[in-house]
Amino acid sequence: MSEGSAERVNMAFIAAIVAVATIGGFMFGYDSGVINGTQKGLESAFDLGKLGIGINVGAILVGSSIGAFGAGRMADIIGRRGVMMLAAILFLGSALLAGAAGSSAIFIFARIIGGLGVGAASVISPVYISEVTPAAVRGRLSSVQQVMIISGLTGAFVANFVLARYAGGSTAELWLGFPAWRWMFWLQAIPAAIYFLALLVIPESPRYLVARGQEERAHAVLTRLFGGQEATRKVAEIRASLAADHHRPKLSDLIDKASGKVRPIVWTGIGLAVFQQLVGINVVFYYGATLWEAVGFSEDYALQINILSGVLSIGACLATITMVDRIGRKPLLLIGSAGMALTLAIVAYAFSTAVTGTDGAVMLPGNNGVMALIAANLYVIFFNMSWGPIMWVMLGEMFPNQIRGSGLAVAGFAQWIANAVVSVSFPSLVVWPGLAVAYVGYAVFAAISFFFVRAMVNETKGRELEDMVG
Repeated sequence: MSEGSAERVNMAFIAAIVAVATIGGFMFGYDSGVINGTQKGLESAFDLGKLGIGINVGAILVGSSIGAFGAGRMADIIGRRGVMMLAAILFLGSALLAGAAGSSAIFIFARIIGGLGVGAASVISPVYISEVTPAAVRGRLSSVQQVMIISGLTGAFVANFVLARYAGGSTAELWLGFPAWRWMFWLQAIPAAIYFLALLVIPESPRYLVARGQEERAHAVLTRLFGGQEATRKVAEIRASLAADHHRPKLSDLIDKASGKVRPIVWTGIGLAVFQQLVGINVVFYYGATLWEAVGFSEDYALQINILSGVLSIGACLATITMVDRIGRKPLLLIGSAGMALTLAIVAYAFSTAVTGTDGAVMLPGNNGVMALIAANLYVIFFNMSWGPIMWVMLGEMFPNQIRGSGLAVAGFAQWIANAVVSVSFPSLVVWPGLAVAYVGYAVFAAISFFFVRAMVNETKGRELEDMVG
């Protein structure tokens, strides 16, 4: 964008659009985190064992993988805003049904519905933000998505803690004769409704409109964003960046017609998406309460630790917002990989020293509990200053215009499959081979991710979306 046109950027309008779009991130975080404090309620209400808990917790991830894949393709058909509105409806329905579920089967169905919304929001919000923001500040504004995801997680942790404390436990009766854990789900209906109503007032992505042949509408949106002269130039750039035969985006565009193979940029996107999960971050966010109780902390204290992790995560994301457009995406990913590998190794060591007391309770001897707590929270900080926000920033901007929706569909699907594998397997890993070995595995994946970034990831800082190749 030229210097003169930069003066006409309507940052107030852009900020308002980003604020609305990132409510999807908040919903993503809340829906993912609310399960953390409800597991005792699920276990008692539905008579679940370890495998049953894993399936009920992981049900959202089945929907998320389907939602991410479907949303990437639907975004090229009904638009970015249309998919976000559909996600808001899914969030609302899931919240009401999960809280009212009378059986494990109904609960799983409700969580799959919510997962469809989470998957859709996870891939479409970053794309939408990247497509309506200037290149110079795109990283900062796209990183707000992760701040909102963590805010949603933290909001769920705080709500769970307050409701459980007020009721006297997550399984204790709260209002209208229903236990607190059910209200933890019902509370989510409020932000879901706000999200849907707010989406009614923001415009469709101009890049989607050009791809659909609606250049006048695209020009009108871009004029509001950047001014008339810049809008004319951007419409021409977007049109030129689409396929030479100007066909509408489709999944087969991911195949390089010259080589007949999947484009390298797609493999890079899949790698980023999968490694973000294989480092084990959602073990902390889905099972934080269970994890800390497993090594001797009370339910009340474990829920407070969740809140601490959430607050530290928000702080780390805010730090990233100040750095991402200055030092770039790749350096932050490398720092994060190295930091996570080290801190995860320390957590693994601390958990390896766990002992069982005469009363059968598990505890960490000496100062190892403090060591595990500090290292785990440093790990959360490293993740949220790097792979947490940067993976979503890059997936939203690294693909060329022609394949952005399809690329996000495939990478998002891979991300949620990896999430499901890690999350569903964790309860069983606690039993065998144990927490220490599980965390060694996450540390190894963090170390491997460092070399993956060095070899496969190209810097995207300051580049226009129309300049992306792959």
